[in-house]
Amino acid sequence: MNDQHPGKNPGGPAPDSDLLKRMYQRMALTRAIEQCMAQHVRNNRFSGWWHPGEGQEAAGIGASAAMRRDDYLFYQGRGCSWAIGKGMAPGPILGDLLGKPSGSTGGKGGGVPHWVDYAIGVMGEGATLGSVYPLAAGAALAAKQRGTDQVALANFGDGTAARGTFHETLVHAAAWKLPLIYFCENNEWLVGTPLKQVSPTENIADYAAGYHIPGVVVDGQDAQAVYTATAEAIERARAGEGPTLIEAKVFRKHGHYAGDPQHYRAPDYLDAYRDPLALLAARLDEDEASALWAQAEAEVASAYQAAMAEDDPAPDTIFKDLYYG
Repeated sequence: MNDQHPGKNPGGPAPDSDLLKRMYQRMALTRAIEQCMAQHVRNNRFSGWWHPGEGQEAAGIGASAAMRRDDYLFYQGRGCSWAIGKGMAPGPILGDLLGKPSGSTGGKGGGVPHWVDYAIGVMGEGATLGSVYPLAAGAALAAKQRGTDQVALANFGDGTAARGTFHETLVHAAAWKLPLIYFCENNEWLVGTPLKQVSPTENIADYAAGYHIPGVVVDGQDAQAVYTATAEAIERARAGEGPTLIEAKVFRKHGHYAGDPQHYRAPDYLDAYRDPLALLAARLDEDEASALWAQAEAEVASAYQAAMAEDDPAPDTIFKDLYYG
C-alpha cells in the first residue's frame, strides 16, 4: 500500500506556477462565497441547510485541479470548493443557494444545492450522503466500456465510509480495475460525533488494503499536496491500473450547519487550525495573491447582488427537467 501521511509529499507531479495561481484564484472565489453566505445568514436569518466549508477548501480545489474537463466529478463535500475547482462560476452557485432561476438547477437547489454542469463533468449530488459511490462507479464503468481514458471521482466524508455501498462498489471497482478515485475528506466529525468513537481505524485509507488498491493519506490543508496525490491516482487510473483511495485530513472550522452551536467541541479547538488559503498564498507573490483575492471578492459580490435582484422562480419550475418513465 502506498501510504502517505500528512507532511510527506506524495510521489506524483507537482503543480507549476501557473497552476498554483489558478488554484489560488479558485480557492479565493470559494472563500469569498463562504464569507458571502456567512453574511447572508447573519442578515437574513437563513440557517440550517448551508453547510459551511471554510477551512476545507484545499481538498476540493487541489483534487479538481488534477482532473480534466471531461472527467466525472461526483461531489458530496461541504461548501463549494469542488464545483468552483472544476470550473463553475459563482453566479450559478449563488443562484442555487438563494433559490433563483440563474442557479444551475433553475431555482430548485436552495439550501444544500445539487450543482450540475455536465459540460465540465460536474454531475451533481446524490439524494443522500454517501450515494456517490454507485453513481461514480457507474460512470467509471461506462468510461472503461467505451474505451475512453476518462476517470470518475467520488468525494465523500469520513462518516459515509461506513455505508455498505462504499464497500460494495470498492470490491467491484478493484476487481475490474475501474478508473475511479475514492476521495475522502476526513474532518473527524460525523455531524457532532467524533469519528474515533465509531470507527475501528484512525485512517479511512486503511480500508484500501483489504481491496489490494493504494491507500493514500494526505495533508488536506495543503492544496499542492492534494493535487500531487490526486494527479498520481489519476495517472494510475488512466493507465488501466484501477482505483485509489485518497484520504485528505481536513479541518472543519465551523459547525455542521449554519447556526450549529457546537457544544460538542472543546473551546480551544481552533488552536490547531491551519488556513489553506494562507498556505497556498505563501507560495505566490504577495502582491499577486492580494490582487487575486480582491478580484474574487468583487466577482462574488457582483454575483450575489445579481442573484438577489432576480425574481423567484415560477411555481411550475418544480415540474421541469423531470424524467417520466
